[in-house]
Amino acid sequence: VRRLPVMVAMGGIFYLSHQPGDSFTLPDVFNIDKVLHGLVYMVLGMTFYVALSPDWRERQPYRAGCAVVVFCLLYGIFDEWHQSFIAGRYASGADVLADVGGGVLAVACDYCWRRWRGATVGEAVR
Repeated sequence: VRRLPVMVAMGGIFYLSHQPGDSFTLPDVFNIDKVLHGLVYMVLGMTFYVALSPDWRERQPYRAGCAVVVFCLLYGIFDEWHQSFIAGRYASGADVLADVGGGVLAVACDYCWRRWRGATVGEAVR
């Protein structure tokens, strides 16, 4: 059950990547496509993190974080390769970097959440 959100996120990314280049327009904002890549891959990274074994995540948080970033990197590379076959789309190394950035953001969010939750729990115990 923990893996279902990852599959949904991957399917959503695949679906969006499969759309022809002229099928949608983005707002005229500098690097909006990179921001959107980062946000979508942050969601993918968070769902992947949750899909990992909770026991392993707790015992090996550094490795779990690295696994999230590597997963986002590999799926980002696959996504760009897939896009290279779609009319009006092209592969971009900058998009892969934005995808990895999203994975790093997911790990950073988890880290901040753990620190905040730990501080909140510690204050409540006092």
